Amino acid sequence: MTQTRQQPLDRQLCFSIYGADLAINRTYKPLLDKLGLTYPQYLVLHALWETDGLTITGIADRLALEPSTITPLVKRLELAGFLTRLRNPSDERQVQVSLTDKGRDMREESACLGEALLKKAGMSLQELGDLNRQVKRLRDALSGA
Repeated sequence: MTQTRQQPLDRQLCFSIYGADLAINRTYKPLLDKLGLTYPQYLVLHALWETDGLTITGIADRLALEPSTITPLVKRLELAGFLTRLRNPSDERQVQVSLTDKGRDMREESACLGEALLKKAGMSLQELGDLNRQVKRLRDALSGA
């Protein structure tokens, strides 16, 4: 039987990605706090900036989360005036989510997140794009997509 040695944490890809995730969230947090958003709320808004009028299930699918995780986020964003929820009259189980003007305006206001990441990363847009493509390829391979 072959014995594999455990690699030090700094040589484990999962630990590097985990650390990068924490660092990105620390970069975003003060900016999101100023905008009055959490990172998951920002992701919901971002999904709607890409395709307004998604259902709760559509948002969940886009973010690879469960609809039960999305519903409370959407409710809080609705209370804050960023979006509206409407039940589909032909299928009461479906809730359609649409941006308000305030929600659409937040797209421009949140551009600071990408700018902060680019500045702090010390990498070119090309390098960050290449890294993103590699990480997505890994994610898709591991999730069987």
